[in-house]
Amino acid sequence: MAHEAHESNASSIFKIGINLTIACLISGTIIAGTYAVTAPVAAKEQIVQQNKAMKDLVPDAQNFKPVDGKTGWYAALQNGKVIAYVVPAESKGYGGAIKMLTAVSTDGKDLGYKILSHNETPGLGANATQPKFSHQFIGKTAEQLEVVKVPTDKNIQAMTGATITSRAVTKGIKEAVEKVAAYAAGQQK
Repeated sequence: MAHEAHESNASSIFKIGINLTIACLISGTIIAGTYAVTAPVAAKEQIVQQNKAMKDLVPDAQNFKPVDGKTGWYAALQNGKVIAYVVPAESKGYGGAIKMLTAVSTDGKDLGYKILSHNETPGLGANATQPKFSHQFIGKTAEQLEVVKVPTDKNIQAMTGATITSRAVTKGIKEAVEKVAAYAAGQQK
């Protein structure tokens, strides 16, 4: 009897293992199929959103051309002449990575930014997407991109209750402005 119970348990465990394996294979196939269908659509949508963001940031540009040797950088062209650069920027905020796209003039001034993704707190850090905060960056050089708590026209006033996010966005934009300013200066030689 004990021998039959042992065989029954072994058989039962084997059947459970087979069933779990089949369930995993079916689930994996469904997930892979869904990804195969949605990934190209998501990639196209990301390109559409990036193109829209670039046009919003540099409305005078007639077209955008990738910058050789600079991943994610685009030169904004008007009548064949570079009028600005649109580059990715990233920094770590309160809720994790804040991914942005910023436009910088050829003389090293920020023209604005768009936040592409973030996990900041709604009503606080998420306000970095609002014009009240983002418009402070327009026309500022890297030296002026510093967060302050007391309002001035020369710096960036921190968002109430979201100093970490304010500093993170400013840091990411400042680094991008510095890189573009150095690159643009090298192009003018």
